[in-house]
Amino acid sequence: MNVYLSLLRTPGVARIIAAQLTARFPGGMLSLGFLLHMQHIFGSYGAAGLVLAATSVGQAVSGPLTSRWMGQWGMRPVLLLTTSICTVSLLTVALAPLPLVGYMIAGLIAGLSYPPVQPAVRTIYPKMVNSRQLTPLFSLDASAQEIIWIAGPVVVTFVATQISTTVGILVSVVFLVGGGLWFLLSPEVGRVRIPRSRRKLGSVLTRGPVLLTTLVGFLLVGTCAATEAGVVATFGQGNSTSGVVLAIWAVASLLGGLLLGHLPISPWALARRMTVVLAGSVLGVVAILVWAGTPAGFWTLSGSLLVAGLCIAPALAVMFAVVSSSVRFSDTAEAYGWVGTGQLIGAAAGSAVAGFLIDFVSGRHAGSPGLGGFIVAVLFAVVGTLVPVIFHRTLPDLRGRDASPQADTEPVPAQPS
Repeated sequence: MNVYLSLLRTPGVARIIAAQLTARFPGGMLSLGFLLHMQHIFGSYGAAGLVLAATSVGQAVSGPLTSRWMGQWGMRPVLLLTTSICTVSLLTVALAPLPLVGYMIAGLIAGLSYPPVQPAVRTIYPKMVNSRQLTPLFSLDASAQEIIWIAGPVVVTFVATQISTTVGILVSVVFLVGGGLWFLLSPEVGRVRIPRSRRKLGSVLTRGPVLLTTLVGFLLVGTCAATEAGVVATFGQGNSTSGVVLAIWAVASLLGGLLLGHLPISPWALARRMTVVLAGSVLGVVAILVWAGTPAGFWTLSGSLLVAGLCIAPALAVMFAVVSSSVRFSDTAEAYGWVGTGQLIGAAAGSAVAGFLIDFVSGRHAGSPGLGGFIVAVLFAVVGTLVPVIFHRTLPDLRGRDASPQADTEPVPAQPS
C-alpha cells in the first residue's frame, strides 16, 4: 500500500484522480438509469434496450473522434463543448415527455457528445509521474474506476427506487457538470498539450494490443452491466436490497484493485483475471437458479459477486498499462478513446441485451426474474476470457518494464555537406 500512498503525495495526483472520477461517474449511472427510467415510462425492458442501443451508437462514433480533436483544438475546448451538449440531452431524457423515438434521438445525441475525460486523463498521467510510478498509478486509477462502474449503479439504483427514476438521471447530470468543471479547471489539464497525430483516424487499432484491450474492455463492462440489470430484476425496482448487493460487489472490486492491481503484468495476466470474473458470473447463475426467492438468495448472490468483483479492477489495470506501452504519446488519446468507447458500449449493450432476455426468461421462470441478466453476463464473460487466452501472444510482457508511451520521433533532414 505504500506505493499508493506515495503516489497520492505526488503533487496534483490526488486532485486529478478525484476530479476525473467525479466527471466520469455518470458513465456508471446512465445505462442503468436509462434502463430504469424507460422501463418506468413504457413498462418494458425492451423499450429501454432501444434507447440504450441508440446511446451506444452515439458513443461508438464520438469516443475516438472527440479524443482526436483534443490533439487539434486542445483538451479544454473539446471537453467544454461536449459537456454542454451532453447535459442538455440528459435533461431532455429526464424531464421531457417524449415518444420512444424521441428518447432514442436524445440518447443518441447524449452518446455523441459524451465528454472524453477518460482519454484526457490517461494521456495526462505519464506527464505527472516518473516511469516507475506509472503502472501503480494505472492500478490506482483502475480501482477508482470501479467506483464508477460498480458504485455508480448503486447510487442510481438507490435514488431511482427510493425517490424516482427522473431524479436518478438528474443526479447523473450533477456529477457530469460539477465533475466536468472541476476537471476542466485542474491545472494539469492546461499544462499538458497532446501532439497532433499524423496518423489516420482508426489506424491505432491496427496495433494488436489496442484492438484486443478495446474488445476485452467491451466484454468485461458488458458483463458488469448485465449483472447489474440481473440484480435489479431479481430483487425488484422498489427493493433497496439490490443496492446493497451491488455495494458488496463494489467493495470487492475496489479491494481487488488495490491488492492485485500492482502485480507484474505478463502476457497471461489479462486471461487470468478474466477467468476469475467468469467464475463469479457462473456462480451467480447457480445462485439464481437454486436459491432465488429464499433468504439464502441474498447471501449466495452476494458471494458470487464477491468472487467476480475481485479481478475487475486488476483486469482494467492491465488494459491501461498495455495500451500506454503500445502506442506513441500522440496516439494515446485516440487509443484510450477507442478503449473507453468499448467500455461505454459494453455498458449499454450489456444492459440492453440483458433487458430483452430478462423480459423473455421471466415469462418462463417466474421465480427467477433476474436469470436472463446473469445468463447474458456469463456469455459476455466467456468470450471475454477466451479472447485474451487465444491471443495472449499479442499482449506485451511488462515484467521489469515501464508502461510509458513510446516517444514521438520525427525524421531529421540531413544537412548537405
